[in-house]
Amino acid sequence: MGKPLMEHAVRLLQRYGVQDVGVTLGYLPDAVMDHFGDGASLGVRLRYFVEESPLGTAGGVLRAREFLDETFIVLSGDGVTDVDLGAALRFHLARGAAATLVLVKSERPQEYGMVVTGEDGRVRAFHEKPGRSDVYSEWINTGIYILEPEILERIPEGAPCDFGHDLFPALLREGAPLYGWAAEGYWCDVGDVGAYLRAHADAMDGKIALPDLSPR
Repeated sequence: MGKPLMEHAVRLLQRYGVQDVGVTLGYLPDAVMDHFGDGASLGVRLRYFVEESPLGTAGGVLRAREFLDETFIVLSGDGVTDVDLGAALRFHLARGAAATLVLVKSERPQEYGMVVTGEDGRVRAFHEKPGRSDVYSEWINTGIYILEPEILERIPEGAPCDFGHDLFPALLREGAPLYGWAAEGYWCDVGDVGAYLRAHADAMDGKIALPDLSPR
């Protein structure tokens, strides 16, 4: 809809009071930094952390650890969502969670990370991209997380590490306070051309509650 996907992500954070945003970059970092600059035009302060080699979703976040000294939110720059981050944060703090995964329902859980929670929201099982015969939950991991800084101590330095494949399953095995928050609202992982077109159609149909994506 005429703007980089990352701009919608930053504006969502800004809407919920986030003023300091760390951006982890791998592919074409100069293009991103040239476009967004210091973030003043979006009402935030941006700091950039560039990966020299791919470190995975968690390993990339570890590069920004000097910046992450209090409860923080992780979300992807290539997703479109209007979920209530304020409600997710309140859930996280009320549970005393070390990590809270924002979950949405999906008709295709085998394409994502399937998550099973108890009535209290505590994660009971986590299965990254299960086979069709292994699907027993419609709730999936969106890649939006609310985390406490101590989580960073569990990420290896300088080695690839992924939240879904590595870190969260390890925390689950150890009995750490890992929770899933069931979100309402829109979420689309824009990972291929089909999803890119679908997100645009949804925006034009008024399905995305973001100020910059009003139906036209």
